[in-house]
Amino acid sequence: MKKNIISTEKAPAAIGIYSQAVAVTGGVTIYLSGQIPLVPETMEVVEGGIEEQIHQVFKNLTAMCEASKGTVSDIVKLNIFLTDLSNFAVLNEIMATYFTEPYPARAAIGVSALPKGVGVEMDGVMVINSDSYSF
Repeated sequence: MKKNIISTEKAPAAIGIYSQAVAVTGGVTIYLSGQIPLVPETMEVVEGGIEEQIHQVFKNLTAMCEASKGTVSDIVKLNIFLTDLSNFAVLNEIMATYFTEPYPARAAIGVSALPKGVGVEMDGVMVINSDSYSF
């Protein structure tokens, strides 16, 4: 699988942990369902504030990527839903601990509510090397 980052000065520059666009060749596409900050062992929302919730969502996404024979580095598109967009800077800071360049394309969307009253949900699209994947 090869990730090609697309960038143009004719659109706003990426400000944060994302790329303007990502083109992928030679891989298997996997769609990751939305994850909220549930602890898998208890199926309860992680204790703590928004930081703990964001970390738990990334842990859940990491587990899904690994179950799909990949890593979070294979995510090419990440959608983030926040009930409070003032948490965007915290999100960027935490996201930087999970991703290295080349970053995925990303959208961060403010929403009025999420399941179980959580503050964050994420879903994504990942592409992994087709040579290492079998159905």
